[in-house]
Amino acid sequence: MGKRPADSAESASEPLKNLQRPESSGPAGEEHDFEDEFEDEFESEDEIFEAGENGRPDSEEEEEDIKDRMQIDKQTFIPGRTKLSAGESLNPDLSTYQMLHNLSSTWPCLSFDILEDPFSPKPHSYPLTLYAVAGTQAEGPRFKENELMVMKMSGLSKIETEDEESSQDSDDEESDPILESKTIPLPSTVNRVRAFHSPQSSSIHPPNTVVAAMLETGGIKIFDITPYLASFNTPGLRPNKAESKPLTTISRHRSEGYALDWAPSTMHPLGKILTGDCKGMIYLTSRAEGGDWSTDSRAFTDHQGSVEEIQWSPTEKNVFSSASSDGTVKIWDLRSKSHKAQLSTKISDTDVNVMNWSRTTTFNLATGDDAGRLAVWDLRKWKPSQSARVGVSSDPLAQSIVLFDFHKSPITSIEWHPSDDSVLLVGSEDNTVSLWDFGVELDDEESQDTQGMQDIPPQLLFVHYMENIKEAHWSSQHPGTVMATGGAGFR
Repeated sequence: MGKRPADSAESASEPLKNLQRPESSGPAGEEHDFEDEFEDEFESEDEIFEAGENGRPDSEEEEEDIKDRMQIDKQTFIPGRTKLSAGESLNPDLSTYQMLHNLSSTWPCLSFDILEDPFSPKPHSYPLTLYAVAGTQAEGPRFKENELMVMKMSGLSKIETEDEESSQDSDDEESDPILESKTIPLPSTVNRVRAFHSPQSSSIHPPNTVVAAMLETGGIKIFDITPYLASFNTPGLRPNKAESKPLTTISRHRSEGYALDWAPSTMHPLGKILTGDCKGMIYLTSRAEGGDWSTDSRAFTDHQGSVEEIQWSPTEKNVFSSASSDGTVKIWDLRSKSHKAQLSTKISDTDVNVMNWSRTTTFNLATGDDAGRLAVWDLRKWKPSQSARVGVSSDPLAQSIVLFDFHKSPITSIEWHPSDDSVLLVGSEDNTVSLWDFGVELDDEESQDTQGMQDIPPQLLFVHYMENIKEAHWSSQHPGTVMATGGAGFR
């Protein structure tokens, strides 16, 4: 399977010295810090001035300095094709980024979710402010240190070009990014985290943000983090102990799991969530008008392997899909008395790790499997066979409208762009986060000019190198902004 616990915190990058940690009222704020892996070599202007003062011409100093520097190879690194030699490392080409920030944490996080900004719902310009929630992976004798982290990241500035830098006054100073965090203790490591923003449905139901944390022990705890978000922008406000307790705990599952998805708030404003485990069981949990939560006693069962992913239909309030290690994707209807899938398609001969249902072109479904295959499916072409209750194709991969095997390692994350129906975000165990645009098509003349990269699909727009990538998500409020988590922290 593609989703495995991230490496221990000892492998995480150490924060650099020139970025100071923000003031925080609790110990959690002391555990995280933004990093700047491109900080200047010199600490002060005095050092720069003194560096060449030894009685020799500056030209000789520069010539010797060039000889002593590490040699830089500017060739493009192609995942799965280019091999790093001993002593080589990768650095990003900053000219291809508008913004790039690193964030390390005490413990790695397997899963996170980007939150809606409750105070500024409209997109705003740089520097950006981003809210997120993540679950930690503290293991061994320190498993009691696991927690749910609610984070506010502000002052996220863009990378300035030379023209922009020269246009600024010389005395202008760029502010450092600021991280504020609040934590909720958890009894075990977190497999999956997903947030749900409930709109105000009535005078007695104000808007709130709840988070479901799927634990390694098999339980799913649901928290209301609204007070934690409010505390970031209200001086002196601190969530009390009672507010750190879960609203409810889903305890129907008899094994751990990774599949978790909230129904769209436009169709189920109070909150409705589906959870799937490694034994192939899927349960539905709903919140009632009075605030009580209830889980159906009867599970949805049809998979012969672990349920790896669940996705609600973006348009049908009673329809959802599931992906499994049995190589199938199934379509379900909550109204079915049998609690069996209405449609099943065998799409892979290995585990289907991740899946995402397009919110803009609602008949498109994207999947990623353990063999590194990325595929897009047109659900209108999936028809039940006449000879069986569910439809199973003998040559399922031939049905996909898009199929790439560019990644040579399991796909661990996949997500459609929130507004562009042709752009897809993909994370893989080959240590890359990639962006794809399936609207790109080359004419005959362009296809002949490959510049020595015949095996690179033209639909591949961008590749970012990141160790042990686990999840990557778009920010729906900041177009083009991506956040990802891996063994070395967040980017």
